[in-house]
Amino acid sequence: MRNPKIVFVGAGSVVFTQGLLADLLRYPELSSLHLSLHDIDPERLQVAEAVAHRIAAARGAKPRITATLDRRAALDGADFVINMIQVGGHDSTVTDFEIPARYGLRQTIADTIGVGGVFRALRTFPVLDALAADMAVACPDALLMNYTNPMAMNVWYLSGRVRNVVGLCHSVYWTMRGLSDLVGVPYEEVVYQAAGVNHQAWVLRFEREGENLYDRLDARIDADAELRRRVRVEMYRRLGHYPTETSEHSAEYVPWLLRHAGEIDRLRIPVGEYLRVSEENVREYKRTRDAVRHGAELEIAGTDEYAPQIIHSMVTGTPRVVYGNVVNDGLISNLPDGSVVEVPCAVDATGVRPTRVGALPPQCAALNRAYVNVNELTVRAAEEGRPEHVRHAVMVDPNASATLSLDDIWRMCDDLTVAHGDLLPESLRVTPAS
Repeated sequence: MRNPKIVFVGAGSVVFTQGLLADLLRYPELSSLHLSLHDIDPERLQVAEAVAHRIAAARGAKPRITATLDRRAALDGADFVINMIQVGGHDSTVTDFEIPARYGLRQTIADTIGVGGVFRALRTFPVLDALAADMAVACPDALLMNYTNPMAMNVWYLSGRVRNVVGLCHSVYWTMRGLSDLVGVPYEEVVYQAAGVNHQAWVLRFEREGENLYDRLDARIDADAELRRRVRVEMYRRLGHYPTETSEHSAEYVPWLLRHAGEIDRLRIPVGEYLRVSEENVREYKRTRDAVRHGAELEIAGTDEYAPQIIHSMVTGTPRVVYGNVVNDGLISNLPDGSVVEVPCAVDATGVRPTRVGALPPQCAALNRAYVNVNELTVRAAEEGRPEHVRHAVMVDPNASATLSLDDIWRMCDDLTVAHGDLLPESLRVTPAS
């Protein structure tokens, strides 16, 4: 595959686009690729195109760069498609926090499960339908790499609509980087394996030259009272395996924490954290836009994301292992087949091949199954046009079910349905009787 065509869908996520491009164009073998940028926002697309030219020049690369508001045209003949859309943008994120907060429901990130994750998925599914339809015509054999959250729900939904899809997230990589630093061992010397579901996978193996590095981690935690005031450390101490997502994320996937003010204080849980992140993302975009307009220097830094590594491996045949979110076909034996799981994947010129992990520790699988239940009901709601399943998904969510009454769950979903309006699938815009 020479000079592959790579399409960025949602290229107006300029900061993320910038990091991916810096990674892609560091590879000499990819210096002449065709980069096709697509977004529905003309200004953001223009900024992304300018940033792409800046990064190419800085890397000494000469890619072909095109930009278009026409998604079908952008996809024509693509080899790889990277999806990073956020339907509804910052305003919808604010809605996902403010309405639940009126009912007393606390959230931290609200992009994976929970009511925020459910409604983010429902806003995204109609756009995924359109993307899949365009790919079926324009590039049916392309590999679709999804970065858009909620990762597991989106990949589950896409899996019945496109031929080749994998969901990519940096949580395993950065968790292992952080754990390596914590135990004082260079990351390059660590051997590890993780598996589970996105944002709630588990470190199953953590070693160096036969030494179990969990022993070092235990000693580090025992010696540091402040370290014990973190959600993921608390989960590790109770469950025996370290979770692969931040404490901010992890807090809202379980029923024991956010309903208790004392636990929020003890474990330093930042309620509403993603609102602050989202506001900073908007500010960072504006800084980048203004830098482009005024010819100011841009920082060009790689991010070690998986998509550029996958593309390089498939183009050059270089073997790698990455972590991917894929349909469970016996990969994790004690999670439901057909759900989406996060496992190690081998990559080379033949593509992305998931690894069979076997059974997770039963306590870890039990928590993952609660997560999968929310995913399944949300996907079913959209596929079957059943708005009651939206409410069912929130009813079985660990955080919402531990905090709210059934009446409040239904009323909250009704309010969110009205607030998000025509961003939702048409069949789900009604409010069923409770």
